[in-house]
Amino acid sequence: MTAVQGTDVDIPTADGTADAYLPHPGDGGRHPAVLFYMDAFGLRPQLRLMADRLAAAGYAVLVPNVFYRHGRAPVVELPDFIDAESRGGLFQQIIPMGQALTPELAMRDAGAYLRWLADRPEAADGPVAVTGYCFGARLALLTAGTYPERVAAAAGFHGAQLATEAPDSPHLVADRITAELYFGHADEDPSMPPEQIQRLEDALTAAGVRHRCEVYPDAPHGFTQADTASYHAEGDKRHWAALLDLLDRTF
Repeated sequence: MTAVQGTDVDIPTADGTADAYLPHPGDGGRHPAVLFYMDAFGLRPQLRLMADRLAAAGYAVLVPNVFYRHGRAPVVELPDFIDAESRGGLFQQIIPMGQALTPELAMRDAGAYLRWLADRPEAADGPVAVTGYCFGARLALLTAGTYPERVAAAAGFHGAQLATEAPDSPHLVADRITAELYFGHADEDPSMPPEQIQRLEDALTAAGVRHRCEVYPDAPHGFTQADTASYHAEGDKRHWAALLDLLDRTF
């Protein structure tokens, strides 16, 4: 592990300016880049800590506020700890923003994030990795399929609605993916039920995508987020091992 330097940055997009957090090793060198997609609660101290941990492992990490069209982070006022009582009110504010971020808009933004990373002195030349949490896992999967020439690896944890019957379901980009993928699913997750897990597995296998999909026993949706009541220490530990292993194999 190395010392980390973290910076708040702004990224120009076709629709405005996305605020973001960029941590990287503080050695002045260029390091493989990781595009880190937030969960529904957004860019906040918990995600900064996670990104710092990735940066300490040797990566330049970009965590954009994907809800930037609705304001700078924190877009929604959050408590220090998100418990079961606060979730309902928060999601009443968050769900409309998530619905407004269509796949088309999200992938237009992804192109801006990737172009911005390509020009940064902290990021090494070459392909990047992507990781995402909750609905951010959907964005990671879509980014791998939309920008296969840029994405060498992608991971998603406690992803939601990854393989629905909708015509724009994320799993339908499988035949365009060249990256290696990893998904760590939450056990008994209503947002990613067994039939969707199987549909995703089948689509990736049929497309010849290198991948591994695993269900984490007893881990609830949101198991990686230590500032929420959904945190599951064993699932989080397993997530870090899987993610760092994927990145190590890729770079």
